[in-house]
Amino acid sequence: MDSPAAEEGAAAPRRLNPKLLIVGGASALLLAIVAGVTVWLWPKGPDPAEAKAARLAARRAAAQASAPAALPASAAASAADDGEAVAVHEPTHEPTHAQAQEAAHAEARAPAHDASPAATPAEASPVVASAIPTVAPIDRPAVPAQRPIDEASIDRLQRRLSEVLGAKVTPGQAGELRVLARSAQVVPVGHTATTDATRSAAAPARAEPPAAASPGHGTHWSYDGVGGPQAWGRLKPEFSLCAAGRRQSPIDIRDGISLDLEPLRFDYRPGGFSVIDNGHTVQVNVAPGNAIEVNGKRYALQQFHFHRPSEERIDGRQFEMDVHLVHRDAEGRLAVVAVLLERGAAQPLLQTVWNNLPLEKHEETAARVPLDPGQLLPADPRYYTYMGSLTTPPCSEGVLWLVMQQPVTVSAQQIDIFARLYPKNARPLQQAAGRTIKQSN
Repeated sequence: MDSPAAEEGAAAPRRLNPKLLIVGGASALLLAIVAGVTVWLWPKGPDPAEAKAARLAARRAAAQASAPAALPASAAASAADDGEAVAVHEPTHEPTHAQAQEAAHAEARAPAHDASPAATPAEASPVVASAIPTVAPIDRPAVPAQRPIDEASIDRLQRRLSEVLGAKVTPGQAGELRVLARSAQVVPVGHTATTDATRSAAAPARAEPPAAASPGHGTHWSYDGVGGPQAWGRLKPEFSLCAAGRRQSPIDIRDGISLDLEPLRFDYRPGGFSVIDNGHTVQVNVAPGNAIEVNGKRYALQQFHFHRPSEERIDGRQFEMDVHLVHRDAEGRLAVVAVLLERGAAQPLLQTVWNNLPLEKHEETAARVPLDPGQLLPADPRYYTYMGSLTTPPCSEGVLWLVMQQPVTVSAQQIDIFARLYPKNARPLQQAAGRTIKQSN
């Protein structure tokens, strides 16, 4: 039997300090409150598998409503992007209210960056939207009111997008902009989208590479090459007589009818002149006041120029050069006096012309000395005459030709000076075609 002291020592451990009990209880309560608040405030992350399953269910429902026979290519591509295989089944029933509500809850819980572009409402067609069954409203946190859209900002955005996409900005309703899904076109409301055809029509025409020069396409006439005499008639429509004319010059003058022709009356006098190398010959422009009279008509001298070798032939003979003195009457009709030049003594007037040759083509040089065209004429006044044409394009017909029978001599040096500029600038002979040729006795 134990003593009272032992019993008292055994009962001592069962007594607790009331202060310790109060402190411990308060600490436990505080920890519980902190843990509860922490759990309540800590955001619960969505289950990735559940969210993915919800998205697939929503896509299947949209696909069944818009294309019952098969899964759309866009939904299949989106499912493939998620890394899951999608089996296509023939739909047998519409999704129940509980299934739709569950899909909506899962979509609401899914984070914004996980949403696939194929499931966003902006790209859902009106047919798909109308086919999805109505879902009961779900309590969602209140969304703060958005600030009103500034129409001027929208207009600036529209113009900026139009500039980037190359579209033409036209006035329209302010603040309205329509963006076509899966397209790079931005179309203002009330205007038609720019098509490929209209873009092609509006695009500036591309410059084509220059074509090779050919007769009739900008080639300038010349005495050789593609612009030579054989092609003159095809270079321009106004040159057609060079090929189709029947009274062309020059000709081989032979078998002329000898007659007592009226002598030519030359009214030539010294005067000013200028010289120009026109790219085809050396031409001398004379001052007004020089003229001839033939058959009762007066023709004023306009200019004279040179050819090498001579364009006219007499009984088949061709000369070193010739000079053509071109005259015009008051009605515009032409009369040309041709003087044949053969090698011999120097010709003073010709030397005066050569002394005033310009340094550049197409630049006219005015001489500071007078010139008398009469010095070009032979002593013998007899001549041949026939109706012909100009010997250069446009080869106009109806020209009265007066060819002096006696040649005039020029020196070899004078011939060589012209030959350095124009070795050959004579048109080939043309058919006489039965024309009447007269000659003075």
